[in-house]
Amino acid sequence: MTTVELRRVETVYQGYITLLSATFSGSDGETFNREIEHHGRAACVLPYDPERKTALMVNLPRAPVIWAGGPPELLEAPAGMVENEDPEETAIREAMEECGVALSRLEPVGSPFSCPGVSSERVDLFLAAYAVADRTASGGGVDGEHEHIGVEEVPLSLLWTWVEQRKIEDLKSLALILALRVRRPELFG
Repeated sequence: MTTVELRRVETVYQGYITLLSATFSGSDGETFNREIEHHGRAACVLPYDPERKTALMVNLPRAPVIWAGGPPELLEAPAGMVENEDPEETAIREAMEECGVALSRLEPVGSPFSCPGVSSERVDLFLAAYAVADRTASGGGVDGEHEHIGVEEVPLSLLWTWVEQRKIEDLKSLALILALRVRRPELFG
């Protein structure tokens, strides 16, 4: 097993994200550098209605996706940055802000690193059942944040068709749809 040791970290840029330059040394004594993008921890939840077999998703423009030639809007499960709260509270807050749904019980799925080759971001993933009565607001995001969020209630059978057609391009959302399919396959038929 190769041993790598972190020797030094320097901040290259600090804004919405922080870009770091890290110096490591390997077991052979040679040093090498890696860039690290850091912007904190995130939480994502897939709200699903087990009675009507639907899920709430959001469509929003993502600058990096547009720049990379992806779609002008990305279909995603509601998500956001963990601020001065725990990941569960973040998921509940984001579901209300983005989808207008009040969630109470979250089912943890995992806490993976989103892109470990370049980013320190860890995303806490949750599933959460909801009912029609839990849709208490219109959603669409927080005024002033320029998120341009559209809310969609999608039949789970259609969501699965999109997975099979490789149309779900957001990794955290794909992971949550797969997790729901494994845990509750009867909802997709």
